[in-house]
Amino acid sequence: MAELRRDAVSGRWVIIATERAARPQSLHLSRGLRGGGFCPFCEGNEDRTPPELTAVRPGDTAPNTPGWKVRVVPNKYPALRTDEPLVSTGHGTMRACTGFGLHEVIIESPQHLVSPTEMAPEDLALVLRTICDRSRLHSADERLTYVMVFKNVGEPAGATIEHAHSQLIAVPVMPRRVQEEMARCTESFHETGRCLFCDIVEEERASGARIVSEDDDFVVLCPYAARFPFEMWLLPRFHAPHFFQLSPERIPALARALQDALARLEVCLQDPPYNYVVHTAPARGVESGHYHWHIEVIPRVTEVAGFEWGTGFYINPLEPERAAEYLRAVTPEQVLEKVSARSVPAAGAGRDERSEER
Repeated sequence: MAELRRDAVSGRWVIIATERAARPQSLHLSRGLRGGGFCPFCEGNEDRTPPELTAVRPGDTAPNTPGWKVRVVPNKYPALRTDEPLVSTGHGTMRACTGFGLHEVIIESPQHLVSPTEMAPEDLALVLRTICDRSRLHSADERLTYVMVFKNVGEPAGATIEHAHSQLIAVPVMPRRVQEEMARCTESFHETGRCLFCDIVEEERASGARIVSEDDDFVVLCPYAARFPFEMWLLPRFHAPHFFQLSPERIPALARALQDALARLEVCLQDPPYNYVVHTAPARGVESGHYHWHIEVIPRVTEVAGFEWGTGFYINPLEPERAAEYLRAVTPEQVLEKVSARSVPAAGAGRDERSEER
């Protein structure tokens, strides 16, 4: 029997269509992008990207040369540019502003890896530390309101280069979804005196039905009103509005929690395409203390069609409780096997350099 569930954070409704009874094997979707060709992100090809903005270089090697662990470059085809002046335009109902902002690519490994599960945990921690540093830097720019970090894995998820990378886009306006989440968190705080996400974590841990994994610092769960099969949230168990506030001491634990969650997903769905998005409080413009940063993992295994576009509802053919059960059933040995199976193609493999970084 179907059930309508309301997401406490967004107010969005989801139909859990249990009669469709999706199983992991029925949700397999190829990532695509498995082809030869030149990859501008592989070590040795530094001159084929825009000049690096920063890099983790253990050997103190020169910029734009080999010898790096993580590298940050401007997107070659940016959605927004810092050399655009920020000017409001339009009139009446047609409001606009110039395309000011920034768009960076975080190249996560010198090797041609595809997924964070292929990295050593300490290397993924370096990636997350770099993302924190870049987020902190751009949040201090008073011209920018929101800094978004996201990752696309696989062609159905929007990736056009296979080599492991994430992206950062900073915008001068408040995204609508962020505005709605902030408003709901503030409203909930005034009603209860508590953080809405802290309450969600407490209730989910008490129930246990949708918990995937947890440690002293982080919890991974399938949200109560999940829009998609195997959708997951990774939340800190401690309250923190801004992702960039994460202390260096906790970054290794975050790397382990994220890698474990993605390995479980890849075992269950045979390496699906997915996105993950870092939800964080805005840099400015609203009271941010009531928000709680988290990472949203979105497997791209179902289609958004006319009903969803027309109503804002989503139809999920798999109960989040069942999804969490499947994910919990992945054994530590399977996770270790997934994380240890770092089969790295030769440097230079990948798509043609003209591909847009997504």
